[in-house]
Order: sequence, then C-alpha cells, then structure tokens
Amino acid sequence: MKFGLMCGATFGGIAIDDIVALAERAERAAFDSLWMAHVRSIDAIAALGFAGRVTSRIELGTAVTPTYPRHPMALAQQALTTAHACNGRFVLGIGLSHQRTVEGVLGLSYAHPARHMREYLSVLRPTLRGEVVTFHGQEFNINGLQLTVPGVKDVAVIVAALGEKMLALSGRLADGTNTWMVGPRTLENHIVPRLNAAARAAGRPTPRVIAGFPIVLTDAVTEARAKIARALEIYGQLPSYRAMLDREGYAGPGELALVGDEASLRAEIARLRAVGVTDFNASIAEVDPHAYARTFEFLAAVRHEYA
Repeated sequence: MKFGLMCGATFGGIAIDDIVALAERAERAAFDSLWMAHVRSIDAIAALGFAGRVTSRIELGTAVTPTYPRHPMALAQQALTTAHACNGRFVLGIGLSHQRTVEGVLGLSYAHPARHMREYLSVLRPTLRGEVVTFHGQEFNINGLQLTVPGVKDVAVIVAALGEKMLALSGRLADGTNTWMVGPRTLENHIVPRLNAAARAAGRPTPRVIAGFPIVLTDAVTEARAKIARALEIYGQLPSYRAMLDREGYAGPGELALVGDEASLRAEIARLRAVGVTDFNASIAEVDPHAYARTFEFLAAVRHEYA
C-alpha cells in the first residue's frame, strides 16, 4: 500500500507557496504522493504544476477536479500541461461535484450525472492519449479534436466514485477511484468489489483505490474528534457523502476520522490495506499546534514499514 498526503480539503484554501513547500517536504520524507482537493480557491491542477517543478519523484494528483464547469478538451489540455511540468508524475482525479453546486451555484443541469461522466471519459481519455477524437453523444459532440503536448503520451485518470453506476464507469473507463468520507466496511463491501468487478469485466488492470481519511496522532481523542467534526461538517451534509457515512453507521466526519495513539492508528491503517485499499491518502487534522508535525512524522515512519 502506498502512502500519500492530502491538502486543501477545507474551504479556507491554501497558498501556492505552502503547496510547493509541502510537496518538497513530503518528497524528502519519502511519501509516495501528494493529493490536492479542488475547492473554491486556487486551481489544484495549476498549483500542482508549480510543485512538480521543484520535485523529482513524488506523484502529484487532484482529489478531485469537478468536471461540469470544464469542457473535456480544456481539462485535457490543462492536465497534459501539468503532466509536462511534472515530467509525467501528474494524476488527474475528476468528479461530478454535487447537485447543490452544479445546479444551485453554477446554474447547470445535474439531471444525468452518470451519462455526463460516461461521455466525459469517452472524450477525455483518448484526448489525453493524443488521439484524434470524434464523439457524438447527448452531452458532448466532438469533431476531430486532437491535442499534442511534448513528452506526454497519456495521463492517468482517477474518478471519485461512490455509487454503483459511477463505480462501474470507473472500473471500465478510468484507472481507479479516490474516496472521501468512506469508511472501511463500505470500502470492503461496496467500493472495492464493485470497482474491481467492473475492471475485470472490461479486461482492464486492477484499479487503484485511493482512500482519503482525516487522521491525527493524539491522546486527546474526544476533543480531536469534536474539532474534526466541526471543521468537516459540510461533508456530512452533502448527499453522496452522507450516503457513505450512513452505510458505515457514522453520524458524521468526526467518527470516520482516524484518531488515537500510534497503536490504534497502525491498526486502522493495516485494516485499510486488508480490505483492498491500494493508496492511503492522509488528510492530517491540525487539532493542536503540534498535531501536523507529530502525525506527519508518524506517517512517514509507517510508510517506510510498508515499503
């Protein structure tokens, strides 16, 4: 199992200099990847391009970039450019976002999300490979589209998939899924088997399961969970995440978070590997002034044990 770090998962945003510094620090500590959430702040793909210029090994990916505001050609061009800046270490994580954002904020239709993603991937994937794309669907009509970026032959695509239809699409058309607000039982009994079955049926390689979790090393468990619950409250109100929390039997994000001493955190991480998680994506919760540094060092040590 690989180990990654997550940044930008709260709505306060994060500065480019901080992302670059975190990427450098994570690479020095031998983390496998750095994932950046795309919220209403700086563009995650562009920011990771800056991080790619000052690193040489660490994988850099979005978790995730919403598709509805971006034509697949525009997103492919941006992803290829960032992959070029990262010397091929960029992974494009995409997702639908949420109905309240797509319709309520952007004024776009969210009537057929699965169809949207199926057609989006049908255009995006061959465009990323530099193929000439002609596609006629209900969402997109493309005639002879082709992009060429020097030194980049393709970009891996990860889809945020939680429901059955989206997991099937991800298994058939993408390279895996990136989860958030999904607990271990749901990963084991829903996400992993459905995703893997779809990939097998399509004759594709075993997909990646990149599982994002809030995590903190602390003895003050109750207080830490309460702070995480307040910071991530919005995620428990969004229908797709709410459904995953309900599957797990959690009242909210505070219960989902991995919180505790070294022994308990090691056990939780080992459980995730056992249920089929290929990449553990740690969103370190800064519940006290030293929480980030303490948890970072712990995760770096555990990553070495898994190497």
